[in-house]
Amino acid sequence: MSTVPPQPAVPPMPTLPPTPPVPPAPRAQCPWCGSALLTGRRSLRALARRVARLTPEPESWLDVGTGDGAFPDTAREFFPYTSFDGVDPAPRVLWARAAERVEEAYVGPLTDTGLSDRYDVVTVLHHLEHSADPRRELTAALTALRPGGLLVVRLHTRNSPFHPADVHTELTDRGCTLLTKRPRGWSPAHRVIARKN
Repeated sequence: MSTVPPQPAVPPMPTLPPTPPVPPAPRAQCPWCGSALLTGRRSLRALARRVARLTPEPESWLDVGTGDGAFPDTAREFFPYTSFDGVDPAPRVLWARAAERVEEAYVGPLTDTGLSDRYDVVTVLHHLEHSADPRRELTAALTALRPGGLLVVRLHTRNSPFHPADVHTELTDRGCTLLTKRPRGWSPAHRVIARKN
Protein backbone atom coordinates (compact mmCIF):
# COMPACT_ATOMS: atom_id res chain seq x y z
CA MET A 1 0.00 0.00 0.00
CA SER A 2 1.50 3.29 -1.07
CA THR A 3 0.78 6.43 0.81
CA VAL A 4 0.44 9.79 -0.78
CA PRO A 5 3.01 12.20 0.59
CA PRO A 6 1.41 15.17 2.34
CA GLN A 7 1.02 18.17 0.10
CA PRO A 8 2.13 21.59 1.29
CA ALA A 9 -0.76 23.84 2.33
CA VAL A 10 -1.85 26.19 -0.41
CA PRO A 11 -2.03 29.75 0.83
CA PRO A 12 -5.45 31.32 0.39
CA MET A 13 -5.99 33.56 -2.56
CA PRO A 14 -5.45 37.18 -1.65
CA THR A 15 -8.66 39.16 -1.51
CA LEU A 16 -8.87 42.34 -3.44
CA PRO A 17 -10.04 45.49 -1.70
CA PRO A 18 -13.62 46.41 -2.46
CA THR A 19 -14.00 48.47 -5.58
CA PRO A 20 -14.83 52.05 -4.65
CA PRO A 21 -18.17 53.20 -5.95
CA VAL A 22 -18.01 55.02 -9.25
CA PRO A 23 -19.52 58.50 -9.05
CA PRO A 24 -22.60 58.95 -11.18
CA ALA A 25 -22.46 60.89 -14.39
CA PRO A 26 -23.25 64.59 -14.01
CA ARG A 27 -26.94 65.44 -14.02
CA ALA A 28 -28.31 66.98 -17.16
CA GLN A 29 -28.98 70.69 -17.05
CA CYS A 30 -32.06 71.86 -15.20
CA PRO A 31 -34.93 72.72 -17.58
CA TRP A 32 -35.98 75.63 -15.35
CA CYS A 33 -32.72 77.34 -14.57
CA GLY A 34 -30.33 75.94 -17.21
CA SER A 35 -27.67 75.23 -14.56
CA ALA A 36 -26.04 71.99 -13.53
CA LEU A 37 -26.90 70.28 -10.22
CA LEU A 38 -26.81 72.79 -7.39
CA THR A 39 -23.98 75.29 -7.37
CA GLY A 40 -20.33 75.32 -6.44
CA ARG A 41 -18.83 73.98 -3.24
CA ARG A 42 -18.20 77.53 -2.05
CA SER A 43 -21.93 78.29 -2.11
CA LEU A 44 -22.72 75.03 -0.30
CA ARG A 45 -20.16 75.85 2.43
CA ALA A 46 -21.69 79.32 2.86
CA LEU A 47 -25.13 77.79 3.32
CA ALA A 48 -23.84 75.23 5.85
CA ARG A 49 -22.08 78.02 7.75
CA ARG A 50 -25.32 80.03 7.85
CA VAL A 51 -27.26 77.07 9.27
CA ALA A 52 -24.49 76.49 11.86
CA ARG A 53 -25.17 79.97 13.26
CA LEU A 54 -28.85 79.09 13.73
CA THR A 55 -28.52 75.55 15.08
CA PRO A 56 -24.98 74.61 16.10
CA GLU A 57 -25.38 70.87 16.75
CA PRO A 58 -28.35 69.21 15.00
CA GLU A 59 -28.67 65.50 15.64
CA SER A 60 -30.29 64.55 12.34
CA TRP A 61 -30.56 66.20 8.92
CA LEU A 62 -32.51 65.31 5.77
CA ASP A 63 -31.38 66.63 2.39
CA VAL A 64 -34.24 66.51 -0.12
CA GLY A 65 -33.22 66.18 -3.78
CA THR A 66 -29.74 65.27 -2.59
CA GLY A 67 -28.57 63.67 -5.86
CA ASP A 68 -25.08 62.30 -5.21
CA GLY A 69 -24.89 63.88 -1.74
CA ALA A 70 -22.84 66.98 -2.58
CA PHE A 71 -24.43 69.11 0.13
CA PRO A 72 -24.19 66.57 3.00
CA ASP A 73 -20.58 65.90 2.00
CA THR A 74 -19.81 69.63 2.24
CA ALA A 75 -21.89 70.30 5.37
CA ARG A 76 -20.15 67.52 7.31
CA GLU A 77 -17.17 69.87 7.69
CA PHE A 78 -19.35 72.04 9.96
CA PHE A 79 -21.47 69.24 11.45
CA PRO A 80 -19.17 66.23 12.04
CA TYR A 81 -21.52 64.58 14.56
CA THR A 82 -24.76 65.04 12.61
CA SER A 83 -26.47 62.10 10.93
CA PHE A 84 -27.26 63.02 7.31
CA ASP A 85 -29.95 61.23 5.30
CA GLY A 86 -30.91 61.88 1.69
CA VAL A 87 -33.94 61.49 -0.55
CA ASP A 88 -33.97 61.88 -4.31
CA PRO A 89 -36.28 60.82 -7.14
CA ALA A 90 -33.30 59.27 -8.96
CA PRO A 91 -31.15 56.34 -7.73
CA ARG A 92 -28.10 58.63 -7.51
CA VAL A 93 -28.84 58.78 -3.77
CA LEU A 94 -27.84 55.09 -3.52
CA TRP A 95 -24.37 56.07 -4.72
CA ALA A 96 -24.32 58.78 -2.05
CA ARG A 97 -25.02 56.13 0.59
CA ALA A 98 -22.36 53.78 -0.83
CA ALA A 99 -19.88 56.66 -0.74
CA GLU A 100 -20.94 57.34 2.90
CA ARG A 101 -22.15 60.84 2.11
CA VAL A 102 -25.54 59.96 3.64
CA GLU A 103 -26.45 57.29 6.17
CA GLU A 104 -29.94 56.49 4.92
CA ALA A 105 -31.04 56.85 1.31
CA TYR A 106 -34.60 57.05 0.02
CA VAL A 107 -35.34 56.77 -3.70
CA GLY A 108 -38.50 58.50 -4.85
CA PRO A 109 -40.46 61.61 -3.90
CA LEU A 110 -40.34 62.78 -0.29
CA THR A 111 -44.12 62.42 -0.12
CA ASP A 112 -43.74 58.62 -0.44
CA THR A 113 -41.30 58.17 2.47
CA GLY A 114 -43.77 58.70 5.31
CA LEU A 115 -41.08 60.46 7.40
CA SER A 116 -42.57 62.33 10.35
CA ASP A 117 -41.10 64.41 13.24
CA ARG A 118 -37.66 62.88 12.71
CA TYR A 119 -35.19 65.61 11.67
CA ASP A 120 -33.74 68.74 13.26
CA VAL A 121 -32.92 70.25 9.84
CA VAL A 122 -34.44 69.61 6.41
CA THR A 123 -32.83 71.20 3.34
CA VAL A 124 -34.68 71.45 0.04
CA LEU A 125 -32.12 72.90 -2.38
CA HIS A 126 -33.22 73.54 -5.97
CA HIS A 127 -35.71 70.70 -5.73
CA LEU A 128 -39.16 72.29 -5.63
CA GLU A 129 -38.66 73.65 -9.17
CA HIS A 130 -38.41 70.05 -10.42
CA SER A 131 -41.28 68.62 -8.39
CA ALA A 132 -44.61 67.76 -10.01
CA ASP A 133 -46.40 69.00 -6.87
CA PRO A 134 -44.15 71.45 -4.98
CA ARG A 135 -46.76 72.22 -2.30
CA ARG A 136 -47.05 68.53 -1.37
CA GLU A 137 -43.23 68.25 -1.25
CA LEU A 138 -43.06 71.33 1.00
CA THR A 139 -45.73 69.83 3.27
CA ALA A 140 -43.79 66.55 3.43
CA ALA A 141 -40.60 68.47 4.33
CA LEU A 142 -42.40 70.19 7.22
CA THR A 143 -43.88 66.87 8.34
CA ALA A 144 -40.39 65.32 8.47
CA LEU A 145 -39.19 68.13 10.78
CA ARG A 146 -39.37 67.95 14.54
CA PRO A 147 -41.02 70.92 16.30
CA GLY A 148 -38.39 73.65 16.58
CA GLY A 149 -36.50 72.29 13.56
CA LEU A 150 -35.17 74.34 10.66
CA LEU A 151 -36.41 74.17 7.08
CA VAL A 152 -34.02 75.57 4.47
CA VAL A 153 -35.41 76.04 0.96
CA ARG A 154 -33.43 77.35 -1.99
CA LEU A 155 -35.09 78.13 -5.32
CA HIS A 156 -33.97 79.19 -8.76
CA THR A 157 -36.50 81.83 -9.70
CA ARG A 158 -36.09 81.95 -13.47
CA ASN A 159 -39.00 80.13 -15.16
CA SER A 160 -39.85 78.35 -11.89
CA PRO A 161 -43.50 77.38 -11.39
CA PHE A 162 -43.11 77.96 -7.63
CA HIS A 163 -42.07 81.51 -6.65
CA PRO A 164 -40.18 82.28 -3.39
CA ALA A 165 -43.04 84.53 -2.25
CA ASP A 166 -45.31 81.45 -2.51
CA VAL A 167 -42.96 79.57 -0.18
CA HIS A 168 -43.07 82.45 2.33
CA THR A 169 -46.87 82.48 2.21
CA GLU A 170 -47.14 78.70 2.56
CA LEU A 171 -44.81 78.61 5.57
CA THR A 172 -46.48 81.59 7.27
CA ASP A 173 -49.89 79.97 6.78
CA ARG A 174 -48.59 76.81 8.47
CA GLY A 175 -47.45 78.75 11.54
CA CYS A 176 -43.70 78.69 10.87
CA THR A 177 -41.40 81.49 11.99
CA LEU A 178 -39.60 82.94 8.97
CA LEU A 179 -35.93 83.76 9.56
CA THR A 180 -35.36 85.31 6.11
CA LYS A 181 -36.97 88.33 4.50
CA ARG A 182 -39.61 88.14 1.83
CA PRO A 183 -38.04 88.58 -1.63
CA ARG A 184 -38.17 92.04 -3.20
CA GLY A 185 -37.85 92.20 -6.94
CA TRP A 186 -36.24 89.56 -9.10
CA SER A 187 -33.10 87.59 -8.30
CA PRO A 188 -31.78 84.39 -9.94
CA ALA A 189 -32.01 82.39 -6.70
CA HIS A 190 -33.63 82.85 -3.32
CA ARG A 191 -33.16 81.18 0.07
CA VAL A 192 -35.91 80.77 2.66
CA ILE A 193 -35.17 79.64 6.21
CA ALA A 194 -38.01 78.94 8.65
CA ARG A 195 -38.40 77.37 12.08
CA LYS A 196 -41.24 74.91 12.63
CA ASN A 197 -43.33 75.86 15.67
